[in-house]
Amino acid sequence: MLSSKSALTTFNTMINQLKENPVNWALVAILAYMVRSYVRSSKTIEIPAKHPDVMVFRNYTPKDLLPFDGNGKDGRILMGVNGSVYDVTRGRNFYGPGGPYENFGGHDASRGLAKNSFDEDMITDPMGPIDKLEDLATEEWESLREWEQHFATKYLLVGKFIENE
Repeated sequence: MLSSKSALTTFNTMINQLKENPVNWALVAILAYMVRSYVRSSKTIEIPAKHPDVMVFRNYTPKDLLPFDGNGKDGRILMGVNGSVYDVTRGRNFYGPGGPYENFGGHDASRGLAKNSFDEDMITDPMGPIDKLEDLATEEWESLREWEQHFATKYLLVGKFIENE
């Protein structure tokens, strides 16, 4: 333990260091801020438990997907990819209104993903038959499979994509 004379000497040395070098004032201020932040962050914040929204696996036609473009009251975004339907709501910044791929939300995005094109002309008419993608080249099929793998690992599979009735 430090004696009172030793403690006083240490204190005086620290005061002299602060007087002589203004950088030390900045360091003391940063240290004080960090200690304050740590003390404040140690308070526990209680978040009430909430069951995640459930979506039942079902069949979707192109017409069924239309309301799920992110503009509905629940904000859900569904997207068809090579015969499967994924809930991409978590990717709202990409597939939702104002996102770079917003035209895929509520539609079958298979052709656009295969061709790595996000243009609106890649979207087939939802009132017509599903695009069979018969004219795709081998590289485009490979691209579509890679995209499908991406969606399968990142988003929830919520249904199967079927023809309009």
